[in-house]
Amino acid sequence: VGAAAAVARGAGAYGSRSRVSDRPLRARHARRRLPRCPWARPLRGSTRAQRRNKWARMPYEIKKVFASLPQVERGVSKILGGDPKGDHFLYTNGKCVILRNIDNPAIADIYTEHAHQVVVAKYAPSGFYIASGDISGKLRIWDTTQKEHLLKYEYQPFAGKIKDIAWTEDSKRIAVVGEGREKFGAVFLWDTGSSVGEITGHNKVINSVDIKQTRPYRLATGSDDNCAAFFEGPPFKFKFTIGDHSRFVNCVRFSPDGNRFATASADGQIFIYDGKTGEKVCALGESKAHDGGIYAISWSPDSTHLLSASGDKTSKIWDVNVNSVVSTFPMGSNVLDQQLGCLWQKDHLLSISLSGYINYLDKNNPSKPLRVIKGHSKSIQCLTVHRNGGKSYIYSGSHDGHIKTGENDSFSGKGHTNQVSRMTVNESEQLVSCSMDDTVRYTNLTLRDYSGQGVVKLDVQPKCVAVGPGGYTVVVCIGQIVLLKDQKKCFSIDNPGYEPEVVAVHPGGDTVAVGGTDGNVRVYSILASTLKDEGKLLEAKGPVTDVAYSHDGAFLAVCDASKVVTVFSVADGYSENNVFYGHHAKIVCLAWSPDNEHFASGGMDMMVYVWTLSDPETKVKIQDAHRLHHVSSLAWLDEHTLVTTSHDASVKEWTITY
Repeated sequence: VGAAAAVARGAGAYGSRSRVSDRPLRARHARRRLPRCPWARPLRGSTRAQRRNKWARMPYEIKKVFASLPQVERGVSKILGGDPKGDHFLYTNGKCVILRNIDNPAIADIYTEHAHQVVVAKYAPSGFYIASGDISGKLRIWDTTQKEHLLKYEYQPFAGKIKDIAWTEDSKRIAVVGEGREKFGAVFLWDTGSSVGEITGHNKVINSVDIKQTRPYRLATGSDDNCAAFFEGPPFKFKFTIGDHSRFVNCVRFSPDGNRFATASADGQIFIYDGKTGEKVCALGESKAHDGGIYAISWSPDSTHLLSASGDKTSKIWDVNVNSVVSTFPMGSNVLDQQLGCLWQKDHLLSISLSGYINYLDKNNPSKPLRVIKGHSKSIQCLTVHRNGGKSYIYSGSHDGHIKTGENDSFSGKGHTNQVSRMTVNESEQLVSCSMDDTVRYTNLTLRDYSGQGVVKLDVQPKCVAVGPGGYTVVVCIGQIVLLKDQKKCFSIDNPGYEPEVVAVHPGGDTVAVGGTDGNVRVYSILASTLKDEGKLLEAKGPVTDVAYSHDGAFLAVCDASKVVTVFSVADGYSENNVFYGHHAKIVCLAWSPDNEHFASGGMDMMVYVWTLSDPETKVKIQDAHRLHHVSSLAWLDEHTLVTTSHDASVKEWTITY
């Protein structure tokens, strides 16, 4: 009828072509030219050299990421998510979601787009997207295939902490549960947010949710009201409550084939139910499966076995068909050995301890894990590097007093009890660290053991430490400068007339530079176990935040709170050599490259700059080196390898090309 009317108007079958809106859809789209990518368009009027430079590869590249451990809390289960292909696993720490390669955990990626602390993250069964939920109730669905992890959708199913997420096998529906104010859960379509059912039947926080991965779909939840609930759908409707447990239900999981589902509780029991009807099949281990509360369970890929993690410091593998324990993994006797999470992925069995350590369990030798991934779970304050036997090691010290090595190992014994503020390596191959626990520790790097001997107790809290040849150590404390020789206090300057903040010792060992909050650097000389003020005052542009001598001792770099790095020439009587501008916020750390021609600075603006001494305009800018947090410390492994760390508890290794 429309075509006939158009013909009647004398305009042909498609109507009048006089206006754009009357054009056929295909014709309008054909005329619309999409612009080319902005980075693919050559600059107009630019020279060939400029265009070639435009296409040149980045002067920096991330080489390794030593990611943080999961953020754990006593008595709260920790969810490990698994990639459907079996190559990666993921967990959360602070506002970050950490993705790690299961075969080589040193290959890691960190997603940092949440505004609040993230609690749980789960892969979609398709493997293309990840859904992550935070304490504010925001659910973000983002892409896994691109490095940028572009946001696909963001929803707020309820106001409150999201505790667990489940997808249907077609990756189209999502169930989210947690601590909502009006409701404790929601089920909706992933692309529109339209509801596909209601999660009801609980009167307290819901801890866990799972969806049967075969049709007909079923959904199960576990709550702090000591009950599990069973739903049919879609749209998902409440069918009945399961009241077999006597304590909080921490985890609910369907088997991959959908035939059964299991519930685990703080009462130490695991119950198995029919996946389609919800009827009870059996209780694992007859009366109790574990002596302590069970925080997590995970099915084997073939749906015949179940892995459980408990507060009794063990993990167990169960043969569900015959209701018996196949293996028990004793993880230790310390409180920190309580098991809060687990994941069975292909042939890998993973568990998380209260210490945050990730254990790879060995079915053939249950008494000892195949490997343990160690690291930091709290913010890292400082790091240093050291070469030993042709290998480079990174040592990092954190907010909770732990010191780790770049191999993700830690020192044995009892170490610092508070934040490690600064550390360095002396000529005797000892790690010298100062901490807010008012001590300086000397730790043997060969033994990697905290011994009771190498501890120097100070009267005042130390802020910075530097070492020089001849067994000298200079410590800057609050309102005090202390000189140590051979691990003994030999001299101190009390009330120096300014507030000392940072210190560096000249490689020659005879000169000490101390930076103060008054914006000046003072030079002292070491004379027969005393410090003598040389009366030399070097002016920075603001309160001094770090000082560093170049490795050949020719230059002293000083950074300040006024976003400026000033370099002084030592040979010319500490005359100003050059000034370097670029940071948008306070600079907090400095490190010289072994080539003595370049140095790096890190600031509160989350940027790292690599500067060229002879030309302040030639610089490498690493933007968002650590997103969300400022760069707290940096060091060079070699002329082209820079290591940075931050309050995100991760250490990154960068390759720099000039």
